[in-house]
Amino acid sequence: MPDILTSAAQVGAHHRIQQRTVGVLAAGQVLGGLGMGAAVSMGALLVTDVTGSASWSGMAATSNTLGAALFAIPLALLARRRGRRVSMASGAVIAAVGALGVAGWAAAGNAVLVLASLIVMGAGTALGFQARFAATDLATKERQGRDLSLVVWATTIGAVVGPNLAEPGEALGHALRLPEFTGGFVIAGVAQLLGAALYFASLRPDPLLLAIEAAPAPAHNETTSERPSGGFAILRRNSGARRAVITIALSHAVMVALMGMTPVHLTSHGASLTVVGVTISLHVAGMYGFSPLFGILADRAGGHVAVLVGQALLATALLVAAFGANDAVTVTASLILLGLGWSATTVAGSAMLSAALPVEQRAPVQGVSDFVMNIVGAAGGALAGPILTGIGFGGLATSLLLLVVSVSALQIRAVRSDSKPTKAPTPPRELPRARYARYAREV
Repeated sequence: MPDILTSAAQVGAHHRIQQRTVGVLAAGQVLGGLGMGAAVSMGALLVTDVTGSASWSGMAATSNTLGAALFAIPLALLARRRGRRVSMASGAVIAAVGALGVAGWAAAGNAVLVLASLIVMGAGTALGFQARFAATDLATKERQGRDLSLVVWATTIGAVVGPNLAEPGEALGHALRLPEFTGGFVIAGVAQLLGAALYFASLRPDPLLLAIEAAPAPAHNETTSERPSGGFAILRRNSGARRAVITIALSHAVMVALMGMTPVHLTSHGASLTVVGVTISLHVAGMYGFSPLFGILADRAGGHVAVLVGQALLATALLVAAFGANDAVTVTASLILLGLGWSATTVAGSAMLSAALPVEQRAPVQGVSDFVMNIVGAAGGALAGPILTGIGFGGLATSLLLLVVSVSALQIRAVRSDSKPTKAPTPPRELPRARYARYAREV
């Protein structure tokens, strides 16, 4: 009886810690989203201004995405060794340095260091992606998708308001005697510093360290020393985790490529900064605002279903963009659908990734997942600029359909594979009795 009571008390304590952790992560995402949202709508315009060429405009999203990729694995390894609190606070400080560096180097007229600072600022994006996984550290299996999606949803508040700070940001930039399109980056830097203070002060006890401590000991036939410890090594052996990583990465590339080129496309057709800000705000609302619904869908209907719903939304968004490229209202509608599709796929894919791994393997694989996702996204953003210049916004949208088809085929194949009955392994008859007994225990 005392053991049962102790176990129940422990479960209750973990539940309370999980609730508080989700609240802290959500508050941090509000601050991070505010800063990143203020900067994202100005990034492409700033790069175009400092380089003097619209062909370089895609490097804004590319640099930020590349930075997110470069910082994903180091921050994940730091989380594994020192916990989420130290990792996330460090990531926010690095992002703040990058954001303020963008404004400073733009004032100095150094385009190369502006791009380098955008890469450093990508730590904030890596931090935001790590936050969604941090929400699953202590979550029960039945609530992983829901808790993850609540943290994703919290980004809505800051990220939707952020792009609409473009004009107030410009006023701040002028007051500080900074160049055009840089005020939003000052806002981003201050918001990230506030987020760093929040994570460092409030993520106690650390959810990841507590989850690892509470995890059951490995089975006698699979000791920790025998398990692959690197994220790539784990992925090679875990097909479910590998499939989730591919799904997240390709879907992210679709979103980055189309979203990153939208401000350039709209302004080249005469749209004002206000129109660009509203369009990006609605897109970000689609990315985050309905994520709890997709989290519930993933928990109840399964991750495959939620991912396929997301791919259907992405395909619709691309078709709308392709056929309505010359109309600002239609482009805005396509960006909303793009955000919804990204949300469904990312929430479901992330929950599937966490569910496919034991807690002690999650941090390194999650870091690899974010690395791959952002490298692929960076490639998509880099290619989007020349494609936009060559075949236009509609042609860019049409070409991205190939990635959506690939992810859909991967998930449908997985559903069919999972639905096939599996046979229990039959031990070889020639095994001696002692080895047979050991074989029986292992299976």
